[in-house]
Amino acid sequence: MSYKTLLTVLTSPDGAEGTLAAATAIAHRERAHLEVLCLGIDRTHAGYYEAGVNMMLQQEMIDRAKADAQDLTKKTRAILSGETIGWSVEAGVAQIGGVGTTVALHARFADLVVLPPPYGPGRGPEDEATIEAALFAGQAPVLVVPASGLREGFGRHIVAAWNQSNESLIAVRRALPLLIEADVVNIAIVDPPQHGPERSDPGGLLSQMLARHGVKVEVSVLAKTLPLVSEVLKRHLRDQNADLLVMGAYGHSRLREAILGGATRAMLEGAELPVFMAH
Repeated sequence: MSYKTLLTVLTSPDGAEGTLAAATAIAHRERAHLEVLCLGIDRTHAGYYEAGVNMMLQQEMIDRAKADAQDLTKKTRAILSGETIGWSVEAGVAQIGGVGTTVALHARFADLVVLPPPYGPGRGPEDEATIEAALFAGQAPVLVVPASGLREGFGRHIVAAWNQSNESLIAVRRALPLLIEADVVNIAIVDPPQHGPERSDPGGLLSQMLARHGVKVEVSVLAKTLPLVSEVLKRHLRDQNADLLVMGAYGHSRLREAILGGATRAMLEGAELPVFMAH
């Protein structure tokens, strides 16, 4: 079991080299084909401009988006020109509201999507839309790689966040190729419910499933000694010297996560290490 088709989506030159370096490293490791989608973003808001000016500005924005896509494509081809992996590059233009449709079409046929963090300097609404499109409409797992890139020996010490949800189980299943190759996989459980189905042995059934795949597993049951679960997980990741977090994405509705915040957003904001997500 391995990832044979990788996809990465570039919408800006900011961080493009780091994202490509991470995607290329994983493609070498998995002997996979890397597909790169270079998107120019048309930021036109139809109906916003005065009549008579609207069409000229719309065309100007479309031309600018096309130029951005071509520049990204040229830069990407130059970076990948000496690579021995199989790779392909495609340029496209999408309006802000149409980014999801374009990304989802490509993500549906990828085994893994490698993307930069959606939050932080140089990032825009198209980056969050890209991740959500890959996860939801594309039904693909996503590896979010921070600006610091992949550590040497990436994937040796993995922490899997487990809360018995469908999302966390799907994430673990999608991450199996990485988990099998790890030196150790730590299943982290924060305040397991006292009356849940796993109350007598938190993480036991998941450990058993993974062990049968040859995964080296350990379990950590963590008390919620900090206000947010995400804060407990971040501290645990540092304590474990982990180089990858596996977690389910958007356990609540995206609207609720956007308004109130949630573990998904909290883990991606200021992420210090790669985060593997699935929904």
